[in-house]
Amino acid sequence: MPAFLASLHLTPLSGTILVVIVVLAGHRFRKAWKERETDSGWKTRAWLFGLVAFFGLLVLAFVPLKG
Repeated sequence: MPAFLASLHLTPLSGTILVVIVVLAGHRFRKAWKERETDSGWKTRAWLFGLVAFFGLLVLAFVPLKG
């Protein structure tokens, strides 16, 4: 394993901030999804917020928490 990966970890504060970002992005994704009949730009917003939530969840799943 490369040295930079061995030292990669989340602090409790950064983990909490990332959880809040993921929750807010997921909420905005759902809001964009619900507005698909009335708004023409919903797909762009849904992709944006969906990718933010996806990558945030990947980081939370695979980067260890160090407290």
